[in-house]
Amino acid sequence: MFRLKNQNFIFLASILSIGMLTACSTNKMISNRVAKEFKNSQVIKQYQVGFALFNPEDKKMIFEKDADKYFTPASNTKLYTFFASLKMIPDLMPALKYVERNDSLIFWGTGDPSFLQFAVKDKSAYNFLLASNKKLFFAPGRYSGTFFGDGWAWDDYDYYYQPEITEMPIMDNMVTSTYATPNKINIEPKVFAPCFKIDSAKTTGNFQVTRDFLINSFHYPAVAVKPGYNQQNPYKTSAQVTVEVLSDTLHKPVGIINLKIPSDAKTLSGAKRDSVLKHLMLPSDNFIAEHLLLVCANQIGDTLSTVKAIEHISKNYLSFLPDKVKWVDGSGLSRQNLFTPRDNVYLLDSIYKLVNNPEKLFDMLPAGGKSGTLKSAYPKTDKPFVYGKTGSLGGVHNQSGYVLTKKGKTYIYSFMNNNFVKPTAEVRAEMVRIVTYIHENF
Repeated sequence: MFRLKNQNFIFLASILSIGMLTACSTNKMISNRVAKEFKNSQVIKQYQVGFALFNPEDKKMIFEKDADKYFTPASNTKLYTFFASLKMIPDLMPALKYVERNDSLIFWGTGDPSFLQFAVKDKSAYNFLLASNKKLFFAPGRYSGTFFGDGWAWDDYDYYYQPEITEMPIMDNMVTSTYATPNKINIEPKVFAPCFKIDSAKTTGNFQVTRDFLINSFHYPAVAVKPGYNQQNPYKTSAQVTVEVLSDTLHKPVGIINLKIPSDAKTLSGAKRDSVLKHLMLPSDNFIAEHLLLVCANQIGDTLSTVKAIEHISKNYLSFLPDKVKWVDGSGLSRQNLFTPRDNVYLLDSIYKLVNNPEKLFDMLPAGGKSGTLKSAYPKTDKPFVYGKTGSLGGVHNQSGYVLTKKGKTYIYSFMNNNFVKPTAEVRAEMVRIVTYIHENF
């Protein structure tokens, strides 16, 4: 009997050993062939490239090219914000905190970006405040940072992708102007309409709204508005502007009160977290990204601080990463962020296990040839083979995510391209070529 059991053990051990050797052999074969693609690429030799390819089944790194080197991640940073949100934010976003005192309802912002956000369109906080028969008071002071993140380009203040950071954002912290007639535009929120002035000296060119740097003074040229015109400009934020926008939107007065948040403050639940995360990732929304970190900070204390949120996340949730990250904002607008490709793949592996539902996860991510920022990168298809996150700044273009192969495997990759001077389209094409090669051959 002992001999029989021993023989069975030896047989099983042999089978396991053969399986491990087969996996190692396959990974080595993939590594050699991918290495050859990189070696033969004339495009990649012209700038700094980091790449990591990871097999989540056996938890092995298949191929690395400078995967331990630091790169500017751009919007790959949103993967870290996405991960932090899954870890720290409940299924329903905390829309605001509030107390009722006698005839007053006093409320504090939580950083929640979904309040009347143009894509999420959540009205939980709006309906709550609208339905109250008490006097409304906004209590500012929870946010400890500046209106821009560390390392942001201040001369981009008037572009849609860089709205300011506030503790209670409303309507993306932007003014939207749209076509009404050839001589008229609609403006939302309407409270900003008196701030728009025609510049009669400009009579040529396209119709475009611009804002002065430090004040809410908007200008547009004396030219016709074309049908389909739609533009968003960040507005200059302050506590006073917040209550003015709220008052205008709710059609009822909202005051300001100086009051620290008490221990008995209640939390109003709002939008579904995963819906907000989807709107973060697909269009790569900087506004949502920055405010999600404030919501994370809301979960650990009374101060809404990007710095404190990142410190908490790094200490408590990112110890599994092989390299220490330099992480300063939620969106990746800052060039001070520095991550390694191998950090990115380990993070993506953790996200994959955390969601524990590939279909659900992939629905929240851009899909190659189908949706989001990967829609035009890969050929149009009903069955994408790439799901992930792009990241672009001047001289920076990255892509990190999951590649599904024709042989039914799912691999995790991070492809980081920095310091190039050639057109981004050429860099993207080479990156897509290699990721497609992995899909088709392995």
